[in-house]
Amino acid sequence: MNKKSKRDNPLYAAGLVGALGVEVVVCIFLGYWIGSFAGNRLGGQKEWMVGGILVGLAVGILSAILIVKKVMEETDG
Repeated sequence: MNKKSKRDNPLYAAGLVGALGVEVVVCIFLGYWIGSFAGNRLGGQKEWMVGGILVGLAVGILSAILIVKKVMEETDG
């Protein structure tokens, strides 16, 4: 008999996608905030903000990839 997993639920997938989106947005916001703070302290505020946003985007995407990889490994087991 085939037992259904909670991962087969479409709401689980929707929740995962929503959580990934929120995570990327939070990382971008934190990058903006840290870049703005560094720009106020060190000068060149726009450059630091843009750098912070780009680093936040990269960290958010990397984190999302790692979470999806972990979820996919758990479903294989």
